[in-house]
Amino acid sequence: MRTLIRDVRIFDGERTTKRADVCMEDDTIVRPGVGPVDVTVDGTGKTLLPGLIDSHTHIFDGSLAQALDHGVTTELDMFCLPSNLDKQRRLADERDDVADFRSAGMLATAPGGHPSQLLAGLADSGGFGDAATGFEPIGDAGRAEEFVAARLAEGACYLKVVVDDGGVHGMELPVLSVDVLRALVSAAHRAGLPVIAHAITAPEVETALEVGVDGLAHVWCDSVKRAEELAARVAEQGVFVVSTLVYFEVISRPSAGGVDHAGPDSGATAVRVARALHEAGVPLLAGTDATPFAPGHGHGLHRELRLLTGAGLSNVEALMAATSLPADRFGLTDRGRVAPGKRADLLLVDGDPTEDVAAVESIAGVWRRGVRLERAATGDKG
Repeated sequence: MRTLIRDVRIFDGERTTKRADVCMEDDTIVRPGVGPVDVTVDGTGKTLLPGLIDSHTHIFDGSLAQALDHGVTTELDMFCLPSNLDKQRRLADERDDVADFRSAGMLATAPGGHPSQLLAGLADSGGFGDAATGFEPIGDAGRAEEFVAARLAEGACYLKVVVDDGGVHGMELPVLSVDVLRALVSAAHRAGLPVIAHAITAPEVETALEVGVDGLAHVWCDSVKRAEELAARVAEQGVFVVSTLVYFEVISRPSAGGVDHAGPDSGATAVRVARALHEAGVPLLAGTDATPFAPGHGHGLHRELRLLTGAGLSNVEALMAATSLPADRFGLTDRGRVAPGKRADLLLVDGDPTEDVAAVESIAGVWRRGVRLERAATGDKG
């Protein structure tokens, strides 16, 4: 099956070509002009981008379909319990009407630590069964190798560690000790897994940097004091940061539907911190912390891109944060760019998102592995 998109503007993940043709053969982008074409799509007035990548989500039933419907072809899941992980992986492997994903599998947290307080709420909300089935905290540095080996066995692509004392949400939660964190980071690195830290205050970020993590799953939201100084340290250590500005925007509102509530200034603080990180040269990856509640899968990333431009990123930089940058940082070498040999995960939109990033919401077509999505199937346009 060969599909040709003609006379389309291309944002290839880094650069823009004003007008060109792009061809897909089965699940791969190929050079146009070689062989017959089965389907031709008129790209006049439209822009073709790599399928978007959301660098922080939590997937449940329906999440991957909703994501793809909004042009998100890959989600990077940051915590998934074993039974759900197996089910979602089968779905993504077998079908092309849902997004692909990678996962941390089980995250590492202290007994009673975050997100233990949320799991009961997920189960009580209905539709998630026993949300705590298979949940496995860790409190002993001597178990770090065993814990990481278990993540490898379940197919995790990175390790997520939690550094969160609950203060942002007005509670007190147990936290992994520095010794346990160091042991986990060392074990993960020996196993070839990058380590992503959940840390949402400046002191928690300092702890994460101290133990040598590779990335932060959020910007911090508690204070802008010393933001430039801490951002410079993040940059110096070569750590990337997933933005999740839309998550902080949501939790700065009154709590509803399983979403934690934080102070009313957390959203604005997060944007200011993102600006400091960007100005320090820290790689910012677009992520939402999408859940079954809010932010929503897919359309939450559209909002994230707008918030990133509000934090000082150019339209092109925001688009890179949702395409080529996460592909590079998470080792997704087959996607994140429009180029021959890459996977045919593509997003076609009306207008030019390199001039106005909101144009990503004007979706004209989505392809996953070269298969065009019938978008009416999901019905949820966010």
